[in-house]
Amino acid sequence: MADITPQMVKELRVKTDAGMMDCKKALVECDGDMDAAVKYLREKGIAKAAKKADREANEGVVTTLVEGKDGIIFEINCETDFCSKGDKFRALVAEIGAALKASTAKTLDEALNVAINGTTVEKYLAEQCAAIGENMKFRKYARYTLEGEGTIASYIHMGGKVGVLLQVACGNAATAEAEGFRTMCKDITLHIAACAPKSVDSTSLDPAFVAEEQEIAKAQLLAEGKPEALLEKILPGKLKALYKQSCLMSQEFVKDPSVTVEKLVANVGKELGDTLSVVSFERFQLGA
Repeated sequence: MADITPQMVKELRVKTDAGMMDCKKALVECDGDMDAAVKYLREKGIAKAAKKADREANEGVVTTLVEGKDGIIFEINCETDFCSKGDKFRALVAEIGAALKASTAKTLDEALNVAINGTTVEKYLAEQCAAIGENMKFRKYARYTLEGEGTIASYIHMGGKVGVLLQVACGNAATAEAEGFRTMCKDITLHIAACAPKSVDSTSLDPAFVAEEQEIAKAQLLAEGKPEALLEKILPGKLKALYKQSCLMSQEFVKDPSVTVEKLVANVGKELGDTLSVVSFERFQLGA
């Protein structure tokens, strides 16, 4: 019988994404023949896993983990709502979340390559498809690490269908601990979940999105019979309406439509004697 070394097991694992014990067993069964072991694993389950990988994974959960001035948000998908509510899937999400939170990963690519149980998050999730019985995907990820004073707030809506991560800065350390400041941050996360803004303000709105919306508005005005010469006077109003609809700071606050989010932040800052600013946010909607 061939001597099965850890290097051989590792090589087979890289080739197949199978678990370590499965790889070792395959090599033993095939007397150390690497090609035969690959074929063995495919016959015993890898082909089945590949079939799972072709199935749509549009259910799942959005999760946030925040500690101090560091927070992450990520989305892991599965095929069915039944699975997404199951103990095995939830435990897997928690395990991956803990590994991500302990890492320094800032981007999706970095998150997929975070070490977990002797492999990477991406490969570990693929390995667990057979155990869970469904195709799963790590779809989205973001991390905020706040520099200076302020806080990172989060909110999960509808059991993980929508998740929000928010970064708000202030000038004084005491402000970040004030109840009024924390209540405002929580309320803004609720607003973002409900109103789905596309950016913090007009300066951060995607220029391509703005250009496309302007072209649509122009085409609609022409279809309504508006003279092309008047479009330059009408389009600025359309653009203002677009900002009000799409930019967080311009939106009417969901809990009090008499003020915008920008006004809310200014009012709370005045009450606390500090200057507050919304730095950035992420809104993940399951499957979107």
